[in-house]
Amino acid sequence: MTSTLPTKPSLTLRIGIGKAAGFVIGLAGFFLLPLFVPDASWMLRWGILLWYTTLGAIIGVFGVYSHHPVLHLPLPWWTRAPSLGAWMNFILILVAYDEFSKIMTAPDSIVGPFKSPFWFVLEGALVGLIIGWLATRFGGEGPETV
Repeated sequence: MTSTLPTKPSLTLRIGIGKAAGFVIGLAGFFLLPLFVPDASWMLRWGILLWYTTLGAIIGVFGVYSHHPVLHLPLPWWTRAPSLGAWMNFILILVAYDEFSKIMTAPDSIVGPFKSPFWFVLEGALVGLIIGWLATRFGGEGPETV
């Protein structure tokens, strides 16, 4: 039985897997967004597709770090990837707050205390966790990827 892991970790493979996973997640957002917000703009839909593709690439690149470069603390993938996903989605919400506010307050959307667009930060952490697992599982991690 052969292993699916590469014999040598590869940064290029990590980035490719991260981008592919981000593209698939972004594609889901591209096609599912009109179901929740029928008047969602094309710019927002394309932005989500490209955002998650880029997020996957960033998570792939940061797989080089197995320790924090300043604090010299261990930085495992399950901490690094969700942190990057949450941080990047936090920035996204700060930039496009009005658009995401429309999504959360749509008539068929979630009700109650979950109407804040900042819930997308948690979504970014979950997406980051998924992308980080895939990139680490199939592309390896650490300084030996370079």
